[in-house]
Amino acid sequence: MRMTPGRLAIGMSLWMPNLFSGIRVKRFAPDWTSATVELHVNVLTRNYVRTAFGGSLSAMTDPYFFMLVMHQLGRDHVVWDTRGEIEFLKPGRGRLTAHFEVPKEKAEELRERARGGAKVLEWFETEITDREGDIVARVRREVYVREKRREASSA
Repeated sequence: MRMTPGRLAIGMSLWMPNLFSGIRVKRFAPDWTSATVELHVNVLTRNYVRTAFGGSLSAMTDPYFFMLVMHQLGRDHVVWDTRGEIEFLKPGRGRLTAHFEVPKEKAEELRERARGGAKVLEWFETEITDREGDIVARVRREVYVREKRREASSA
C-alpha cells in the first residue's frame, strides 16, 4: 500500500505519542510541500500554570520538515531531523497551529547539494500561533540530507 498524504496525516494523528499529546495532523499537501498540525492544550498537554507545555510545542513540530523533504526527494536520499530550537514568545492556550512549508524549489536545491553523497544541513523555520493568530513560539528545525550510496552490482 502506497503512503499517501491523507493516510500519513491520519496515521500521524493516531500514532500514540501524538494521540495522547493532543497533536493532530490536519493535512499534508498532495505534493508534499506543506503540512498543518494542531495542538489542543488540555489537562494532558499543559504545564503547572495551565498553558502549553514546552515539550508539547516541540513535539508538535518535530518530524514534519524532514518528512516533507523525505517524501519530495524519495528513497534515493537519507533524510533526518537533527536539531531543533524553540523560542517561547507568549503563553499558549486553546488550539495552537503550526504550518510547515518546503517548496519544490527548496527540495530540488537540497537534491542538487546532496548529489554524490555530500552531507547537507538545512534549517527550516515555522511559527506556532493561537486562534487569534498571535505567535506563541518560533521554531527552527535542522534537517540532514544525503544521497544514498549506490551499491556496485555484482556480475
